[in-house]
Amino acid sequence: MFQPVVPIGGVAGWAFLSRTKDTQQAAFNQSPQLARDAEYFREHIGDVTTAEELVSDRRLLGVALGAFGLDDDINNRYFIQKVLEDGTLETGALANRLADKRYLEFSQAFGFGDFSTARTRLSEFPDEIIGQYQTRQFEIAIGEQDDDMRLALNALRELPDIAEGSGSDTTKWFQVMGSEPLRRVFESALGLPSSFASLDLDKQLEVFRDKAQRALGTDEISEIAQPDVQEDLIRRFLVRQQIAGGVTGYSPAQTALTLLQNSF
Repeated sequence: MFQPVVPIGGVAGWAFLSRTKDTQQAAFNQSPQLARDAEYFREHIGDVTTAEELVSDRRLLGVALGAFGLDDDINNRYFIQKVLEDGTLETGALANRLADKRYLEFSQAFGFGDFSTARTRLSEFPDEIIGQYQTRQFEIAIGEQDDDMRLALNALRELPDIAEGSGSDTTKWFQVMGSEPLRRVFESALGLPSSFASLDLDKQLEVFRDKAQRALGTDEISEIAQPDVQEDLIRRFLVRQQIAGGVTGYSPAQTALTLLQNSF
């Protein structure tokens, strides 16, 4: 099985990964087990019309959950079936009551509880889910070598999705704050301590916005999700993580210069 390569950590490693990501992802997608699972999903998901049928096929369920980062729920069949059967249209639906909005996205994607005909019957559906599955599995493989790189890749994918969604900027900030991996990137990049999470949510939002404005030049999620600002965010995160880990790969002067350059 192809193992993604990150030869060095920090900003230098991120630069390497950014240059080689598409090539590495393509090679990773051809890994035998991943390719077999993708082909099985493509061949059989169109025959699945109910949530019960999906959770009864462990192989299909593994791809379905993996596409949303819910791999750890593979044995929680009845819980997942309930999430899917409830759908998302009713306020009391389980997916709407869960703090983790990945379940909402998961239920919406399959549509078992929302439509008379599930989205599994759509011709483009298999490729949609397989693409997400491959991306998430690649991130996991990267994380096995360098978890900071996994968090950076997650931010690169997740932040634009939040920015493009409906709702006010405040709503989008709360989505960022509610996403554990994305929150870790923001907290580290903006120099916030882990104890910060114990503050009142409104106070946290105020501090996040103030810190973002100072460090990134904007406190609007739609602007932070722009490629140049998002890259600044990720580089700040990686530099601070190296400093916190005590292995920067830079002299003190180079580290200071990197942070200074990211301020302009």
